[in-house]
Amino acid sequence: MLDTKILSLSTVFPRPAEEQLGPFVRHRLQALAGLMSVRVVAPVPCFDYAARRFAAPVGPKVREDGALRVYHPRWFYPPGAGSTSALFLAARLLPFFAGLRGAYPFDVVDAHFAHPSGVAAALLAGALHRPFTITLRGDETMHAQSPGKRRSIGWALRRAARVVAVSEKLRAWALSLGVPEDRVRTIPNGVDPEVFYPRPYAETRARLGIPENRPAILSAGFLIERKGHHRVIRALSEMRRRGSNAELWIVGGPGREGRFEDRLRAEVRERSLESEVHFTGNVKPATLAEFMSAADVVCLASSREGWPNVVHEAQACGAPVVATGVGGVEDMIPRPDYGFVVPAGDDAALTAALIRAVGTRWDRPGITAWGRVRSWSQVAAETADVLREAAAERTS
Repeated sequence: MLDTKILSLSTVFPRPAEEQLGPFVRHRLQALAGLMSVRVVAPVPCFDYAARRFAAPVGPKVREDGALRVYHPRWFYPPGAGSTSALFLAARLLPFFAGLRGAYPFDVVDAHFAHPSGVAAALLAGALHRPFTITLRGDETMHAQSPGKRRSIGWALRRAARVVAVSEKLRAWALSLGVPEDRVRTIPNGVDPEVFYPRPYAETRARLGIPENRPAILSAGFLIERKGHHRVIRALSEMRRRGSNAELWIVGGPGREGRFEDRLRAEVRERSLESEVHFTGNVKPATLAEFMSAADVVCLASSREGWPNVVHEAQACGAPVVATGVGGVEDMIPRPDYGFVVPAGDDAALTAALIRAVGTRWDRPGITAWGRVRSWSQVAAETADVLREAAAERTS
């Protein structure tokens, strides 16, 4: 039943010029649109400070993305704006939201990430007398290291009708900022089973050019420092020093958190791994699923995450995962049947876990069953309940 009308705010919703942004946001909203009316406001900054250039054109300012109508207003914030960037976002969007309300009388403002979208949503919803929700997705703890951002995030979270956390760690963090317990829900992300499923191991390796007689390690994600690709490179170097003939495949392209590829390639050269480390660049989700199906182990060495979808996507393809214990990783790898969890920043533990992983005979069908246990339709149903609760509070 398309009852409650949702206006979702996300600065990382995929757009024509940057399709690799926030697929987890898009997946949830596409599934949610089958249960209620959803429109998306996906603002595009005028200037990309990480790349030191004006942001690429977005194409149409209004477009249809499956069941979603998506708006792409431009917005500006000065360099070093810090916590005030949310104020710039809210100021830019207030007339836009007010004008949209006539044609689309939304019931709830639904923000993804607490900064800047969540804080902006609190300001906009207050001005327009609408309830709002915030989904915590992982970078909030990093932003909270700034006292100004921590204050503004805490202020917004305590005023939200509901807060959704993608992991129990983020839920606990929200409670630590004073959010009432009955307003916080944990709703982990899901997996698209039509994309992430096992491909034939040997045939897929041959098609991708992965040698059949060498263990293949896959590290997937934006080429940014936080994703820890450099740590996997170091682990591979140590593995080979100990006699392993493993190779590493790094799948991903530039991200908003700075350009790190040059440093990664320099690390490869310094360790004389040019023949053993392969950079593929960005690939389509289906191709990523092929790499996962062909890998002997997928490694996520991030320093910070919320609910890293790459873990469940890899598991859905039958691949065991070695990952740092950040965000919801311990919930995603609850038993050594599915992979190994190591402390973030512990290179020795990462190397040891990868050596153990490539030497283990895994039950790949069992891993697949675990990885595919949670779908986006289930996520949407749980989210719809939360949004209806938020809308009901306004009605009452």
